[in-house]
Amino acid sequence: MCPAARCAVNGPGGTVTGMKRRAPFLLAVEVLAIVVFSAVYDSLDFRIYWLGGHAVTEGSGLYRAQLADHYFTNTPFMAALFVPLAELPLLLARMLWQMASLGAFIAACALTVRMAGRRVPLVPVVAAGLLLQPVWQSFFLGQVNLFLLALVLADLHRIARGRPAGIGIGLATAIKLTPAAFVVLLLLSRRTKDAVTATATFAVCTLLAYAVAPDASRLYWLHTFYDTSRVGVPYISNQSPYGALARVSGGTAEIGGWYTVVPLTAGISGLALAAAWARRGDWLSATAAAGATGLLVSPISWAHHWVWIVPALAVLLRNGHRKSAAAAFVLFAVSPLWWTPHGGGPREYGVHLLLAPVANCYLLAGLAFLAYMALRLRVTPPVPSSGRDGPPRPVPCAAASRAVRDPERVPGG
Repeated sequence: MCPAARCAVNGPGGTVTGMKRRAPFLLAVEVLAIVVFSAVYDSLDFRIYWLGGHAVTEGSGLYRAQLADHYFTNTPFMAALFVPLAELPLLLARMLWQMASLGAFIAACALTVRMAGRRVPLVPVVAAGLLLQPVWQSFFLGQVNLFLLALVLADLHRIARGRPAGIGIGLATAIKLTPAAFVVLLLLSRRTKDAVTATATFAVCTLLAYAVAPDASRLYWLHTFYDTSRVGVPYISNQSPYGALARVSGGTAEIGGWYTVVPLTAGISGLALAAAWARRGDWLSATAAAGATGLLVSPISWAHHWVWIVPALAVLLRNGHRKSAAAAFVLFAVSPLWWTPHGGGPREYGVHLLLAPVANCYLLAGLAFLAYMALRLRVTPPVPSSGRDGPPRPVPCAAASRAVRDPERVPGG
């Protein structure tokens, strides 16, 4: 058998072979758990979204008053999207939302597998993905993250196939601002038309929200969207550099204006790295790098925002780094950051050599992944594109034989 064929057989799909038989049963249990949970548990963030759908047309009350004892922090467009759901009973609306979230996650997994260029069974991928803490916590809270992941991946999958895109990224940015990192990625990777499409989509959505809620829109865009005082920045779930620094220094009051250098540096270097991968034709790597960069740039990156671990794991597996992928999977499934003090006591703040790495483990994992992507960029040639779904163009057997001896030189490996 040609070594290239053996590489394909032993690719990322091999990491899920052991659970193929159990995967359908595990997935059935997980789906049943989501259905039952949605029926009996009042997910906090979804309740806030649902109440936002009621409040969005009531002047500026959407952002001035607390909803379910918390402030609504998403865009006016997000609240406007919930106007139809707000007309439904809370239980029915929540169950529809959670089932749609499950569908979005399945779509995101399917798109990730296709962008990896592998024929991997989808059932074990979804079953394993639902075990990741950012994913199941998105269901626990009734969060919007899985929709954003699917929208962005849908666009970048189209771009990877040479098709026009931008609407999905524009919608995601109109719902939550952090996907704007992918608009910058499109510009840096010379996908100008797609970037214009994304920007225009964002503008149209924002104007529609203004037509629905002019007072709330003015308040949000002039004052609220950059106000981090409305959430608990030092809380352990905030795995951004800003959150880590707030915990180390004892609060945001101790962080000076110099901090703006941190997100600027992270954004410029991370998106330049993602664009370099995009120009090489590896849009999966570009997606994972840009997703990680967005989390580092944002002042608030809750643990459930880290659903970008899904394409990052796919990159590691596709590149043959199974041990690293397994370690990352365990980290994001076990989520040891919750084992550290996080109730607001003194042990949550300051520098503790043993606790600090665990308390900021998602942040450190994101930095490590970007460092890995930067190092690999130096030794990986451009990925040959087939122009369609499926693996890159076959590597000749002679080249594959050399690749077995030097796996770092496998195109797209």
